[in-house]
Amino acid sequence: MSDRSGHGDPTASRRLGQLIARFTDEGRLRGTRLDGRAAGSAALADVAVTAVTHDSRTVTDGALFVAVPGEHADGHAFAAAAADGGATALIVERPLPDVAAAQLVVDASRPALASAAAWWYGDPSHELTVVGITGTDGKTTTAYLAVAALEAAGRRVGMIGTIATRIGGRTDAHEVHATTPEATELQATLRAMVDAGDDLAVLETTSHGLALDRVASVAYDVAILTNLTHEHLELHGTWEAYRDAKLSLFDRLRAARRVRKPRPIAPAAIVNIDDPSAGLFIGTSRDAGARVVTYGTETAADVRAIRITEDADRLRADVAGPGGTATLELQLAGRFNVHNALAVVALGEVLSLDGTAVLAGMASLEGVPGRMERIEAGQPFGVVVDFAHSPASLQTVLDLLAPAAAARGGGLIAVFGSAGERDTAKRPQMGRIAGERARLVVVTDEDPREEDREAILDEIARGAESVGRRRGGDLQVIADRRTAIATAFEAARRGDIVLLAGKGHERSIIGPDGERPWDERATALELLAELGYRG
Repeated sequence: MSDRSGHGDPTASRRLGQLIARFTDEGRLRGTRLDGRAAGSAALADVAVTAVTHDSRTVTDGALFVAVPGEHADGHAFAAAAADGGATALIVERPLPDVAAAQLVVDASRPALASAAAWWYGDPSHELTVVGITGTDGKTTTAYLAVAALEAAGRRVGMIGTIATRIGGRTDAHEVHATTPEATELQATLRAMVDAGDDLAVLETTSHGLALDRVASVAYDVAILTNLTHEHLELHGTWEAYRDAKLSLFDRLRAARRVRKPRPIAPAAIVNIDDPSAGLFIGTSRDAGARVVTYGTETAADVRAIRITEDADRLRADVAGPGGTATLELQLAGRFNVHNALAVVALGEVLSLDGTAVLAGMASLEGVPGRMERIEAGQPFGVVVDFAHSPASLQTVLDLLAPAAAARGGGLIAVFGSAGERDTAKRPQMGRIAGERARLVVVTDEDPREEDREAILDEIARGAESVGRRRGGDLQVIADRRTAIATAFEAARRGDIVLLAGKGHERSIIGPDGERPWDERATALELLAELGYRG
């Protein structure tokens, strides 16, 4: 088991020699320095470390500061300030001769930060069964279904995800707009899970978390792929780089056998065989020595949905798997959620859990905040809040809602935007998708950040115009999101369904002046009340 000395007690310290030995074993250490000059490792071995941080503003006496080059700033520029603030040791990619502190020179700061954070918190992932869920869409719902199923089967489950963090049976909202936290926060949370008695952790694992090495020192036992579509090219640059970031989670399974865990299992990959990229993920997983379990509707799937029926609020499917055939029931709308549930059935197989308990746990989940969430206040039209913020997810949700609207004698109204400082190529695609499916398209702010909000909306609007939508008519461009939603409600006819997409569960909108509070559900209810609908 790992040495856990130093974690949890803010007055405790660990010695730099331990980390030097770790970095040497990992092959990442290029040199050591003391007070600006080259020095042997022995000279640094007894330096006490009381904390690990990459933010110079949080440095305390005895801290280890990791200088991380970033998109907007280079941590090396803040190393001197960190030393002045009490940091006794630095992790750097290049020597800093003018900074009086012990320095570990490494090949890359980001994976070194992940390793140092794991070291500081005593490698908590070595004491947990760790399940990583990745994919463009479906991660959050799959994570919620997994927690419900695993707990019903008797496991104590922690979770780190887009909406919430769960530790020791308590769920707290995740307020920031980042699913996978930085390595220090991630490792601290995993340690808290261990200390609270959790034995399994479900981690939504994003392409950002993988590409930026936030999860580099997490020992994954199981990797799940939901799907793979267009997203996050602002970070990765190309579709192939985005795909490869997701793929790296499955390659990480090769390291699982080297870690001794209290509940050892053979590393396993769970792959959506219906996804066009499935073959590559299956091949990578097998190359990593992992067991592969596939799921989907294809006849070749190990866990397969045979028949699916649905109504406005529920799903039912017959599922065939290694253990035979059973009936899956969900209190969720949207056929795509059957795939999310199939992934959890496959997870139950991998972990040798009671299949009946797994299905019962998923059946008990009443919903996921901001995911196909229906807003009812007595209005004659439907209102649905969903987090859909990629072209594929927007298309999926609109295609799901279209038959329901038609059955009510209405059409679709889509209210959505696209985040600033993020993938720009998807903006006209989303406009086109909405323009092809909705009778009224309302383009509005999502999180413009420091980008020109009007320019973002114009890029989306051009996509809708390409399929015949006209500004000022069936295409409205309204930056203020509250006004945009109000406009949509005022235009809604009996039987219509208004989709509010892109914000989902989030509790703020990020603009050039930072974050301002936002609650999509509460705003919708307030605006419906102003129209006289109060439930």
